[in-house]
Amino acid sequence: MPQSETRTGAVDDVDAVTRAVLTASRLLVSVSARSLAEVEERVTLPQFRMLVVLATRGATKLVALADLLQVAPSTAMRMVDRLIAAGLADRQTNPDNRRETLLRLTDEGRKAVEDVTARRRAEIAAIVAQLAPGQRAALIEALTVFNEAGGEPPAPGAADPEPHPLGWADPSPAHDA
Repeated sequence: MPQSETRTGAVDDVDAVTRAVLTASRLLVSVSARSLAEVEERVTLPQFRMLVVLATRGATKLVALADLLQVAPSTAMRMVDRLIAAGLADRQTNPDNRRETLLRLTDEGRKAVEDVTARRRAEIAAIVAQLAPGQRAALIEALTVFNEAGGEPPAPGAADPEPHPLGWADPSPAHDA
């Protein structure tokens, strides 16, 4: 693969881009971890991921939830039990099939997801605000192309309703939240 110079003089090859993306991912993981700080005593990261799925999907059967999270149903059940004990989720009978139980967020669970989302968005916005307008435009272009290459749909804008909490797409076997 031919190498070309970027405007900063760095060699534009797969390894250089990979290093830059890994560095950015460390920053984003750090931002995400800080945004979870207020709920970390109540939920683990995998449990929070479950809250995000429930916020995204609404009331969901356990087996479907386990599939979306790519965990065993027994693991999902233990996670749900802990979230119910923490007051963040609950069970309800499926009105369309009384033999099924659906899992859903409580108001407190929804507020936890919204609060974490707001903290994460604010911290990322503060970082982006430090960039010059041209740098912001270049970052949008680069991340858009990167996300498209990875098959990730765009997150909604600040004025858009946010169907995917935390800017994550609906989890599926192809997309890991």
